[in-house]
Amino acid sequence: MRKYEVMYILRTDLDQDAVQAAVEKYQGIINNGGEIIKQDVMGKRRLAYEINKFRDGTYVLVDFNGTPEVVAELDRVMKISDEIIRYLIVRDVA
Repeated sequence: MRKYEVMYILRTDLDQDAVQAAVEKYQGIINNGGEIIKQDVMGKRRLAYEINKFRDGTYVLVDFNGTPEVVAELDRVMKISDEIIRYLIVRDVA
């Protein structure tokens, strides 16, 4: 398994329960063939520029070990999710 890092930004118009449900949904995808090393819900922060009329977002950072298949499935699900404004999955080489 390889080390990866994903950071995603959730819409701020979601309530706390919806944010928790989204975080658990992505945890489930990662845990289906991988393992989470560290997860940090960083909270609401201002975006550097406006994205889809949103000025703020809830940032979540996750370090995990996984296979390329897990990363492909995570990418596919995040791409079609309405609650995510932006996301980035990178391979951790350090």
